Amino acid sequence: MNRIGFVVNPYAGMGGAVGLKGTDGCVEQARLLGARPVSPSRALRFLSGLELRNFFFLTAAGIMGEDELNEAGVTSYQVVYTPSSPETAAADTEVACQIMIREGVRLIVFCGGDGTARNVYAATGQEIPILGIPAGVKIYSSVFATTPEAGAAVLNTLDGAGLTEAEVLDVDEEQYRAGRLTTRIYDIARIPYVSELCQSCKEVSFGDETQMYEEIAAFITAIMQPDTLYLIGAGSTTGAIASQFGLESTLLGVDALYQGRIIGTDLNEDAILHLLDDYEKVRIILSPIGAQGFVLGRGNQQISSRVLAKTGINALIIVATPAKLQHTPALYVDTGDLAVNRQFGETMLVICGYEIAQRVRLIHEPDLSS
Repeated sequence: MNRIGFVVNPYAGMGGAVGLKGTDGCVEQARLLGARPVSPSRALRFLSGLELRNFFFLTAAGIMGEDELNEAGVTSYQVVYTPSSPETAAADTEVACQIMIREGVRLIVFCGGDGTARNVYAATGQEIPILGIPAGVKIYSSVFATTPEAGAAVLNTLDGAGLTEAEVLDVDEEQYRAGRLTTRIYDIARIPYVSELCQSCKEVSFGDETQMYEEIAAFITAIMQPDTLYLIGAGSTTGAIASQFGLESTLLGVDALYQGRIIGTDLNEDAILHLLDDYEKVRIILSPIGAQGFVLGRGNQQISSRVLAKTGINALIIVATPAKLQHTPALYVDTGDLAVNRQFGETMLVICGYEIAQRVRLIHEPDLSS
């Protein structure tokens, strides 16, 4: 039986829907803004997809893993670490992982974001493979499964999965909140790899694409309707749309545009929901993360399943330059709600120029048929 380390960062992802762009150092602020825990439900989705007869888990007490295992009905586990305080910290993750390694785990599975990946790797190095279950706001590292269900599928095929190297990458959250994306590769971990179940590292730049940004933006502005509210997501491609009106948008947030004016900047989920009460017609303009391919669920958790329930998935307009699409073989959505994910089809139309679009393959849950 495989001995697997299992650790949950209980605060990962709480800053996403409330527009904090991360939760490092601002858990209390996220709570005051009404943030709800994200990682427990993600951990449960992962555990629910496992063939549990194959695994014995070593975990941390309470909200760091034990609670989720109990809720999922898992009985084959042992608590090997208890945090000293109900408010857990990065050090608790590192110590828990160190103990798991001493107890002979084959792999450590963690539920969190890029910050959690750094904490886990600080304990494991390349000695023990790791696998991330995505729950954070920033999930740029390539040590993660694409979804919790994909993580379960990887673990279920652990004996047949090869190991590969994957980047542990993080962004400076203070810079990120200020609208500047500063990324850094911290190290290279080992992960069990199954194609299309594990995500690639974010690719930040595809060279000078100014002309293509302008062509896409010109087309979008040409088809905009005066009675429609437009929610504009993060990225340079979408930012070029605001520039067509002589406006400056939030590079790494969600802005609201109506009749050529920005009426809301860096909106969180609640602010978006309030706007949806006032505007009958709404479109949402998003651009996928380069190479990773995520349209929803990575860095734009403000566009939540609650938002999509009000707008419908047909409100989405996806834009990307041809160079980005060339390096992005498939698109992904992970709204956190499987029922919403399943409303999407097998492809997604992406506008990639003036009156030019192409269909791109879309993956919203792992193929478990093989």
